[in-house]
Amino acid sequence: MVSMTDLLTGLTVGNSFLQSLSTELIATTPETTPVESTPLALAGVLVSLVVVYFSSKLGGEICARINLPPVLGELVAGVLVGISALHLVIFPEGGGNAGSSLIIHLMEATAGLTPQAAEATFRSQSEVVHILSELGVVILLFEIGLESDLKELLRVGPQATLVAVIGVITPFALGTIGLIALFHVPTVPAIFAGAALTATSIGITAKVLAELGRLSSREGQIIIGAAVMDDVLGIIVLAVVASLARDGEVRVENVIYLIISSAAFLVGSIWLGRLLSPYFVALVDQLKTRGQLLLSSLIFAFVLSYVAVAIQLEAILGAFAAGLILAETDKRKDLEKQVVPIADMLVPVFFVVVGASTDVSVLNPFVPENREGLIMSSFLIAVAIVGKVVTGFTVFGQPGINRWAIGVGMIPRGEVGLVFAAVGSSSGALSKPLEAAIIVMVILTTFLAPPFLRVAFRSGESTNSSEPAALADNSREGLEIESTPMDSAMADLDRADPTPD
Repeated sequence: MVSMTDLLTGLTVGNSFLQSLSTELIATTPETTPVESTPLALAGVLVSLVVVYFSSKLGGEICARINLPPVLGELVAGVLVGISALHLVIFPEGGGNAGSSLIIHLMEATAGLTPQAAEATFRSQSEVVHILSELGVVILLFEIGLESDLKELLRVGPQATLVAVIGVITPFALGTIGLIALFHVPTVPAIFAGAALTATSIGITAKVLAELGRLSSREGQIIIGAAVMDDVLGIIVLAVVASLARDGEVRVENVIYLIISSAAFLVGSIWLGRLLSPYFVALVDQLKTRGQLLLSSLIFAFVLSYVAVAIQLEAILGAFAAGLILAETDKRKDLEKQVVPIADMLVPVFFVVVGASTDVSVLNPFVPENREGLIMSSFLIAVAIVGKVVTGFTVFGQPGINRWAIGVGMIPRGEVGLVFAAVGSSSGALSKPLEAAIIVMVILTTFLAPPFLRVAFRSGESTNSSEPAALADNSREGLEIESTPMDSAMADLDRADPTPD
């Protein structure tokens, strides 16, 4: 029989258990906030995309109507909605937080977002938008690969390689030595800044070339080929300077690995892809469901992108290689048409995010901390422009080619330059003035390159139009100079012809 004492003891223990259980439940309530905020995180992404699409379309339309590349408008729109102005599209890595995001404030006022869940929602929303932007540049490079000619790229391969190598060595040497000699910058930070000068944003240049209808021209193919090489070399340079900043020494084995892996990936993927492409076409022809060509091609592109990332390269290299391979099949024209809506949806996110991540407050000369950086940035900008423009004049064996356009096409640093600055800042290698100088250089080269590229192609057209009169007596050579641009123009027209075969 149970005694009264035992009963009271049991009740006491049970009461303590219930109290502890209720305390734990109350304590864990905040932990459920992220789960509860998931729909609101989705709502934040949707509002962010509304801002991105509206601003990109508005900026692109304005630039198109004043005869400027629409991509420039998308970049400017990104700056306006980003950390520099309206604080609508901002990211934690750029110094943003829930308290500074206007979208988060809007959701708190209209969607019932609690202050406790605001920061988690902001981080989730920012991460999704950032991933969408990276997916956008992957799709862009896949589309560029489809519109490129592998045979032409291989034909201009030596010229593209030379342009890329000179475009890396020249600004790196001039920038590093100049910062040490003129501004007395320590060696490691100077090397980091010089490395930031080596980058070329293939995304921005390729978009401008496509808008100008010059992607398949000789100049366009050399620029694209050199930009791809530049990206590979930039990865190697970044790995070297990052290890130098971290350990004070360069790990030779890492450099050798990156060189071998990048070369093996590009050559191997193209060779294997061309070998397997007939089987790919046969498989697609057997599929009966909707989207068989597009989805199969995206699977192929994403697999190659993953392989590139897995061997410590960039995903865009895999996407570009996939586009080159599929461009050699008879599905090319159909695939180009089907990829366009996907690109129209994702690519603007990339360019707006690049602009939104750029803090132009470093351009303010009235802030004392910015003045030293602005002085150094003037030097870096000059080196950044000259170091890339000279590459166009290293092209050989191409009579009548527009060397100015090739050099100018290599100027924009874009998101690649921002990556260098971010790595340098996180490693502690860069001082605040030098970091500001690099960011200013990235901003101006990114925004100046699109209109400069258009001017360079126009000047090349006027030069070519005046050449026949001067070379009328040299029949064979003159005809050769004139025939190549005509052939390129006809190829562009054929490629742009929407009528089915």
